[in-house]
Amino acid sequence: IGGAPDPRGQGPVIVNTFCNFIRQLEYPGEVLAKHYVANPGRTSFDTFITLERTDEPGVLYATGGATTVWIDFPQQKPVALPDWLRAQFD
Repeated sequence: IGGAPDPRGQGPVIVNTFCNFIRQLEYPGEVLAKHYVANPGRTSFDTFITLERTDEPGVLYATGGATTVWIDFPQQKPVALPDWLRAQFD
């Protein structure tokens, strides 16, 4: 997403993650990861990821996701997503 966390400022914190393994990937093979952003709120957004082999399009091997909250580190509180980040969701 860009923007490195600054302990004297603001930045992203991943507060929840999950991964559902559906089937085993085997070598050799190439993996395609598709990354989606959804549900942008005032202080957070969700991401979702799917993994599939390039030679088996549409066959899912794993799915996962995370919730990210934008934090003011000195105050240790969530704050509104910056405008530059919110623009990435459009």
